[in-house]
Amino acid sequence: MSVPDPASSAPSPAGSATEVFGAFLRLGLTAFGGPVAHLGYFREEFVARRRWLDEAAYADLVALCQFLPGPASSQVGLALGLMRAGLPGALAAWLAFTLPSALLMALAAFGIGWLSGEGGPTAEALSGLKAAAVAVVAVALWGMAKSLIPDAPRATIAVGAVAVVAAWDAAAAQVAAIALGAVVGLAVVKPEARAATSHLPLPFGRRTALAALAVFLLLLAGLPLLTGVHLVEVFGSFYTAGALVFGGGHVVLPLLQAEVVAPGWVSPESFLAGYGLAQAVPGPLFTFAAYLGAVSDGWPGAVVALLGIFLPAWLLVFAALPFWSALRADSRAQAALAGVNAAVVGLLAAAFYHPVFTAGVNDRGDFVLVLLSLLLLVAWKVPPWAVVGAIGLLGLWI
Repeated sequence: MSVPDPASSAPSPAGSATEVFGAFLRLGLTAFGGPVAHLGYFREEFVARRRWLDEAAYADLVALCQFLPGPASSQVGLALGLMRAGLPGALAAWLAFTLPSALLMALAAFGIGWLSGEGGPTAEALSGLKAAAVAVVAVALWGMAKSLIPDAPRATIAVGAVAVVAAWDAAAAQVAAIALGAVVGLAVVKPEARAATSHLPLPFGRRTALAALAVFLLLLAGLPLLTGVHLVEVFGSFYTAGALVFGGGHVVLPLLQAEVVAPGWVSPESFLAGYGLAQAVPGPLFTFAAYLGAVSDGWPGAVVALLGIFLPAWLLVFAALPFWSALRADSRAQAALAGVNAAVVGLLAAAFYHPVFTAGVNDRGDFVLVLLSLLLLVAWKVPPWAVVGAIGLLGLWI
């Protein structure tokens, strides 16, 4: 079946929360490969196939969420649900995309250790899943690169972003790369301003956005002061981690380790076992928080940790989206956003090398699995979820 060209058709009319939930649930069950792959899945599903918004709006939305702290792919999904079906749509998108992997991670914390046990029957399958994820991410990254770096100046910005994060191994390097992309884009990219009419209306305005920003800052400053109730402390620790991380799920791991291992809530062994499992489940890597919370405090801890780590993403998206519409209609902002888009591709390329490629390809067998995955994805057009499942099983014998 041919895929309609999003550039030649107007976006579909607004839908319902039920529609949003169904679309995101399928992705929540099948979207392996981490944030880079998730953004590619979203583009294919909601821009190319469903036409909820156009290519330009999606590219700018990705750039905006890369500017914000938190899990970029989850924030993009939240914004898509919000623009499609209002606040119920935002909640539906988040629940459907997050709960499958969150439940798997929480259940793992309650004794299903064989899912990620070293030397057990899934140790080899985990290797296959990682190898398949390398191919899935590579295909998604290539699709974004063709769209977002169409000329030499933007390709140069992308390579410069890779150089910045390679030379400066810190979370601040990603912020610096994005800011540098905006500055260079403002100088060398000359896009035409476009009216901000290619996305669906938001259900609130700038007053609500400013209120969301105020709540975000209040919680960030106030939660560390609330001590004495353990679950409140857990919520505060995970909120802080979610509020301060740039660059997606893998970057949050050192912060989480400091928050939960150092005080003795989770043992180093349990932390590493959960991290290994998180690589093999679909959906956002931030659901690792559900595992950590469950290890520490059972089901209440899983719920508190999950809400704590994702709440900053909600508040920041609500705070930024109303202003994003105005920025999209300004030519100078468009030039800066074009530079940011190119820098984002560079950041995703750097993330593809480490940790995706370095974790997924450890020997010649893994390399063969990656090539086979690419063959299935590119030449045979097999769905990514099927490739991940098949290569994961094949890893048992290679």
